[in-house]
Amino acid sequence: MCKKNESLCFGLGLMAGVIGGIVAAVLYAPKSGEESRKEVKEAITTFVENQAPNVQEAKKQASEALDIFKYKIEQVYQRINNSLKNRKMKKAKELEGLNYDFTM
Repeated sequence: MCKKNESLCFGLGLMAGVIGGIVAAVLYAPKSGEESRKEVKEAITTFVENQAPNVQEAKKQASEALDIFKYKIEQVYQRINNSLKNRKMKKAKELEGLNYDFTM
């Protein structure tokens, strides 16, 4: 997935890194638990508000990539299915051409 849509992967990696950095910075800061939790909550809320458009775009791109993947899978399935049908038809025609002698 990341080979074809590098911008999506970069964006997701960037978001994960920012969130991880914020959490690590707040947890290692010399403050009380209540104050740290408040800062984490504020930082995450601000980040989510600022990145909401990027998240929506990432969801859109992921959905489009999934639709393309489904379409390609359906094409492969149809080719395999058609190939099997053709083989069955060929075998049936071969069997029709055989002369069976059931007399003894």
